[in-house]
Amino acid sequence: MSTLPLILLLSGSLRTSSSNESVLRTAQIVAPSHVRTVRYDGLAGLPHFNPDDDTDPLPAPVAELRAAISEADAVLICTPEYAGTLPGSFKNLLDWTVGGIEICDKPVAWVNAAAPGRGEGAEATLREVLGYTGADIVESACAKIPVAPKMIGADGFIADPGVRDQLSRVIGLLAAFPGPASELDQA
Repeated sequence: MSTLPLILLLSGSLRTSSSNESVLRTAQIVAPSHVRTVRYDGLAGLPHFNPDDDTDPLPAPVAELRAAISEADAVLICTPEYAGTLPGSFKNLLDWTVGGIEICDKPVAWVNAAAPGRGEGAEATLREVLGYTGADIVESACAKIPVAPKMIGADGFIADPGVRDQLSRVIGLLAAFPGPASELDQA
């Protein structure tokens, strides 16, 4: 078993070729060598949130989501903005985390990949919902890194060295934040 900090990467987009997915794919390959990353890909399979179903046994996709969050030392989110807020599917994912304790006190940050002047509504909603979950928002790791579609290669990765440097920095800051990730380094 590795003692390297593990960062869970959550995309708020259901589109396979979204810029948010490209940001997280690229973050995986530019992450500092002292950090492990894993992308969560179960967003489309989550049932609609219903408090009646937020009991043991949890629906399998929800149990898998919560296990992935629990196993991670920190979480990095990249989500689009839709109609001035979070996409419904990603808000649904976050709703499933409110009733659990997995994300409570866990270091969390996000990357806003939207064009300048956009994405603030999603950020505000994300901040508000994460407050309800008890997540520990790492302000220094939250970043606006605009990604234009032309920056994404046919392979789904971003080659721009500036974007790659910023993503590597975000992952490094998140992994170094005092909390579960840093406790691993001290063990």
